[in-house]
Amino acid sequence: MNDPEVLAFLQKHLQSIQENDLKTYHETTAEGLTLYEWWVTPHRIDGIPFHDFMMSANAKQGTVFGMEGREKDETPIRIDLSNLHIQRYGDAAIASYTLLVSTALPEGVRVASHNESRVMVKVDGAWKVVHVHKSPAWNAPHVSNQ
Repeated sequence: MNDPEVLAFLQKHLQSIQENDLKTYHETTAEGLTLYEWWVTPHRIDGIPFHDFMMSANAKQGTVFGMEGREKDETPIRIDLSNLHIQRYGDAAIASYTLLVSTALPEGVRVASHNESRVMVKVDGAWKVVHVHKSPAWNAPHVSNQ
């Protein structure tokens, strides 16, 4: 069963990223954040400054995360969390899902996806994302496409 409190927090956190809302992003993210973002680098990324730079640059350009080079108002985006599963253990929670990002482009709707896990911990009564792990959503090399 998905925990309503954790789900509301997760949605707020993800929305802050899509809206380049640094204030809310900082409120919902631990300073010691660690991330694995497979399309950026094969190595762990530490801390908030990585996303601060991306979100600040996107805000100045009027774009949103993942759609750099296209204006925000001209590129409607929808986010869905497919197969969402939340595991809560007291003041710690793990959300795992397939993130679906649907984008309305002039040539039609494009849907991008990847698998994602976010680890959240309640610190001083407030939830914070402490770790994110993303991986591609495609068949593993040992799976035949035949």
